[in-house]
Amino acid sequence: MDTETCCKVEALMQLLSRLKSVVVGFSAGADSTFLMAAASRCLKEKMAAVTTYSATFPSSEKEEAVKITRHLGIHHVLLPVDELECADFAANSRQRCYFCKKKRFGALVEWAQKHGYAWVLDGANADDCMDYRPGMKAVSEMENVRSPLLEVGLTKAEIRAVSREWSLPTWNKPSAACLSSRVAYGLTITKERLGQIEQAEKVVKQYCSGQVRVRHHDNLARIEVSKKDIQTLAAPENAQTIDRALRELGFKFVTLDLAGYRTGSMNELLGKLDT
Repeated sequence: MDTETCCKVEALMQLLSRLKSVVVGFSAGADSTFLMAAASRCLKEKMAAVTTYSATFPSSEKEEAVKITRHLGIHHVLLPVDELECADFAANSRQRCYFCKKKRFGALVEWAQKHGYAWVLDGANADDCMDYRPGMKAVSEMENVRSPLLEVGLTKAEIRAVSREWSLPTWNKPSAACLSSRVAYGLTITKERLGQIEQAEKVVKQYCSGQVRVRHHDNLARIEVSKKDIQTLAAPENAQTIDRALRELGFKFVTLDLAGYRTGSMNELLGKLDT
């Protein structure tokens, strides 16, 4: 660990110690796993990891959350939350993530208060400021919710490096996002569409070792994969099998994005939506 990262980690540990008791919003990703591990080191039994889950949360990530916390010996709770009950979220405007965070972290704050924890922690890091993330605004508006990794300036690369040093299983885990992030803005988010996405990604992942996203554009499924996997998916036999499987899920057209995977690609349309 280099000197700068070491200083940030020390600042994080001091911050966590001052918070006395915390609930970590745990998604099983690299950031929240690292934050959970750090909080556990500082606060031991005065911290809990709580995973909010719904149709927007892949079942594989829910299972991974249970597996990781069991491996690390951390108190873990699964908390059902249905964002689809919120009409503003389901409408899928550019503020979708704002309403999602309000719903999820509102449930976490309620659970924390009921069980005697002083703070709820979000796993946002310093790099998250570089993308369009209205969910961060929702977190900033809520009392008793903090983003310690962001506060001390830890980047994704630094979090992965320290996670590796701490032998955390997520140190090299690919970035993930909720299934609703795959639905084109303006298209209503429904359990049916979320299910289509989850099943479609399971199909595509059989052929890929890198990142996979199936973006839902109503009748059209747009597949994004790491550039090294594009040739594999484009092979005629694979392409035909994937096309058939996704059509059986309800898509009318199936396309492979030749630009490859990039985080937040749906946000590329935001400027056009404003015009």
